Amino acid sequence: MCSRRRWGTSPRRGRARPICSTWRADWPGRAVPTSRNFSPWRHFLHELAGVQPDDPVPLDDVAELRAWKERFPTRLEALLGPLPSAVPPEVEVVSSEDCGRYRRDKIVFDVEHHLSSPAWLLVPHDRETPGAAVLAQHEHGLGRGKDEVCAVDGGDDGLREHIRTHRSDYGHQLAERGYVVLATDLRTFGERADWNPPHLYACDLTHVHAAMLGRNLLALDLWDLARALDVLCAHPLVDPARVGMVGLSVGGTVTLFLAAWDTRVKAAVVSGYFSSWASSAAVAWNMCGSQVLHGMLGRLEHVDLAAAIAPRPLLVESGTRDDLFPIDVARAEMAKLARVYDRLDAAAHLEHDVFDDGHRWNGERAYPFLDHWL
Repeated sequence: MCSRRRWGTSPRRGRARPICSTWRADWPGRAVPTSRNFSPWRHFLHELAGVQPDDPVPLDDVAELRAWKERFPTRLEALLGPLPSAVPPEVEVVSSEDCGRYRRDKIVFDVEHHLSSPAWLLVPHDRETPGAAVLAQHEHGLGRGKDEVCAVDGGDDGLREHIRTHRSDYGHQLAERGYVVLATDLRTFGERADWNPPHLYACDLTHVHAAMLGRNLLALDLWDLARALDVLCAHPLVDPARVGMVGLSVGGTVTLFLAAWDTRVKAAVVSGYFSSWASSAAVAWNMCGSQVLHGMLGRLEHVDLAAAIAPRPLLVESGTRDDLFPIDVARAEMAKLARVYDRLDAAAHLEHDVFDDGHRWNGERAYPFLDHWL
């Protein structure tokens, strides 16, 4: 007699009936073995452990490194997937406010058909000729987007305290130092957040919507930021050869990606992000829909993106107590990256600011770094 059964349909009664297959005859009274796994999360970790890099950056041979860098743009664009069609930005200045050392303009510009982006444009009062500028991108944080970066708290004590503890008003700080600063809202943040229901991130829902259209939300954010660079580089008080980019957390994500993709970024500061996808994805509550690309694991790692930036100047900030992007992994990957910069005779263009704190912006070396390179 067969000791295993599967379910079929009785031709007489139309009811499910057992037939020989993989089910044990004593099911369902039999206990499930403890070796069986029901958890998709544990299954993901099992699969993640087996991921091997497809075409990792060469660390020793200069000729191989240069050939790898030639291949990189095609590989990145394949991961980004379909992108929108370009449209004229049609920049509109909505309002202006005197903020002491600089003027804060609210501007709006188009990024694709039927979609626009709001932004804060900070212009120092003493800027009279084209000079240095920075595209400053916000963290995930409280979801307030560009307001947090530009110290626009609207009287919100919670936001004000968050800015203080995370030092996340780096757009404001850069404008105080004399930079023209452009700070936008990524899709689903700030004024571009359609909703943020309890226990859900709007970016996760928008990532699903993008996936249904065959697109990646991260790629769409990068598209919008490239359009922001168009606007910033065209400003009469900006020298396009002196444009940098900075960002914390998800702002660090898009800074690393955009600097690798768009060479108009002449110097970059990536804070609270650089480590590896393999390590950061293993933190159960770490990833959101704004930070991933379909099929990215094993295709491009953080160090690959940073190697694509080389030899342009790059500073990475890492907190020793950042529980999202582990410091030991950051140090190991930075050691690899240092070999890339060294092979390109640009060792002085790479810095790692390690500070004793958690997931926040630091700035102590970032501001002098930008002053030097821009």
